[in-house]
Amino acid sequence: MQKNYKYLGTISVFFVSVLLISNVASTKIVDLKWFVFDGGTLLFPLSYIFGDILTEVYGYKNSRGVIWMGFFMALLMSIIFIVVGKLPAASGWNNQVAYDAILGLTPRIVCASLIAYFFGEFSNSFILAKMKILTKGKWLWTRTIGSTVVGELVDSALFIMIAFFGILPGSLLFTLIVSNYLFKTAVEIIFTPLTYKVIKFLKRKESEDYYDTNTNFNPFTTK
Repeated sequence: MQKNYKYLGTISVFFVSVLLISNVASTKIVDLKWFVFDGGTLLFPLSYIFGDILTEVYGYKNSRGVIWMGFFMALLMSIIFIVVGKLPAASGWNNQVAYDAILGLTPRIVCASLIAYFFGEFSNSFILAKMKILTKGKWLWTRTIGSTVVGELVDSALFIMIAFFGILPGSLLFTLIVSNYLFKTAVEIIFTPLTYKVIKFLKRKESEDYYDTNTNFNPFTTK
């Protein structure tokens, strides 16, 4: 029987919102001298933190549902941006070039984003759930950081290689992957104390601390 959680909907909204905002911000490449990364990297790591919170408190099954919600919302957003970009502009509206530059997503970028998101998020959730059982619920930091180390690497490598291979030089591809990965992982580490507080609060308020001992980890099932 599914419990009626008070805060699951709120966490889910934050998760999906962070994902969508990050996808739009990713259209700009930022150079901070020490790191070169897409703009979405400033916010996207929070989606992994919310993913950690979802799996740690509510379990893999609930996390899986939210991940799929984010996937389909990102797909819908991309389709709408593309369709709107192709529609004829009204007379006097002279911003088509600007629209295309920021929101005129190509099918390749959309595919890269969705594939990277799918494998990265499910890797993160799966590893955290398994590590929680392995550690018997102790050492939360090991699984929040450990799952992110894998998930963010999968996400960064897949997105950049699928989106930009053959377009950007190999050296820049490597720089982008490493910069994205290090920055995202660093954000997870820095936010660990806050993650602890949020998880502790939710476990107390929801009376839930789920262990995925009998969970079907197939990402394509609802059982």
